[in-house]
Amino acid sequence: MTNRLPLTAPSCSDDHDPEALHVETAQQRIIAAITPLSDTEAEYLPLRESLDRVLADTVVASMDVPPSPNSAMDGYGLLGTDLPVQGSRELRVIGSSYAGHPFPGRVTAGECVRIMTGAVIPAGVDTVVAQEHVQLLEAERICIDGRSKTGDNVRRAGEDISQGQTLLAAGHRIGTADLGLLASVGMTEVRVQRRLRVAFFSTGDELRGVGESLAPGQIYDSNRYTLYGMLMRQHCQISDLGSVPDDPAALRSTLLAAAPHHDLIIATGGVSVGDADHVRRVFAELGELNFWKVAMKPGRPLTFGRLQQAWFFGLPGNPVAVMVSFCQFVLPALQQLAGTATTPPLTVKATSTSVLKKRPGRTEYQRGILSYDSAGNLLVSKTGEQGSGILSSMSKANCFIVLSIEQTRIEPGQIVTVQPFAGLL
Repeated sequence: MTNRLPLTAPSCSDDHDPEALHVETAQQRIIAAITPLSDTEAEYLPLRESLDRVLADTVVASMDVPPSPNSAMDGYGLLGTDLPVQGSRELRVIGSSYAGHPFPGRVTAGECVRIMTGAVIPAGVDTVVAQEHVQLLEAERICIDGRSKTGDNVRRAGEDISQGQTLLAAGHRIGTADLGLLASVGMTEVRVQRRLRVAFFSTGDELRGVGESLAPGQIYDSNRYTLYGMLMRQHCQISDLGSVPDDPAALRSTLLAAAPHHDLIIATGGVSVGDADHVRRVFAELGELNFWKVAMKPGRPLTFGRLQQAWFFGLPGNPVAVMVSFCQFVLPALQQLAGTATTPPLTVKATSTSVLKKRPGRTEYQRGILSYDSAGNLLVSKTGEQGSGILSSMSKANCFIVLSIEQTRIEPGQIVTVQPFAGLL
């Protein structure tokens, strides 16, 4: 890391800036710099309270699931050797096996049991013939033909999970299916990492809180609300530090007070090169600056570094730039801190139905609406005006249209890369 600031720098509105990092390079530097939290503060939680938390320990299955062979169908359990090669064969029904009420005896040649889905396979049985393939004769007798084969409709013990198998690895974020998976081996609690502690604040003399009256030149602070939502989706323990005026002393005080108690601090605004943009300068005085410009739009002026124990992101002030920067940089940082996999966001290819314009020199994240045509092909259209202050473009969108550094004009019918919001926002 370096604290050196250039004496002169291209404007953040310039299309080409040799000091600006490519998006992928910036992402790699963030991941390389951050080490996951240790598990010394991990906690045990009841299973139902662990949803979306990160496992601190690898979970190994203590039992087979299912614990016993069971039937995949309603039908009749029998010996495979009793299946006729041709014609049909009569068998004697000697009992029944229901889920939770297994047949206690053994089935021998010429015999069968009535069996229900999920019921334990009785001793001697290796095949279940579906009831639709069985002809009922007199009481306690059936007739079967040769449509079935040995082993049909029998679920083996451990078919889903075998005892000793790694069920979930440390660092896995627990999802809804995982709750059922852990319950299926009888777990009542799991050990998870503590929640990440994240502080955030906005900067700007013009900002007012919702519910306050606006004087000329003032605006409501929307960034703290989008940050709140995005951080809550990541199940962070958050501290909203409010709005901080464009004053270096106030910024120093806010940063120094937050750093000892948080894993990550996010500021919005004040990271560019204007006379009132103090965040980057103040942070460089106090902490270790890793980088501060990325070749992207929106979101070019972006500060990343460390202050004491806390990682720091200084995001642009424009509302759309805040959300784009969060998705591309802050989210991977949170995943790395939590010890989860930092895989790139899902991207798909879609046909553009809009004219898309950009200048070369930056990766651009335009807001789009992803849909299907009548043939099931993916289509994407832009949401309208793409200015970094047009927050309604994010509200209308369900994806980013990702235009590479080299791309310029996209015509309708051309294929573009799309990053769906699912998993991001």
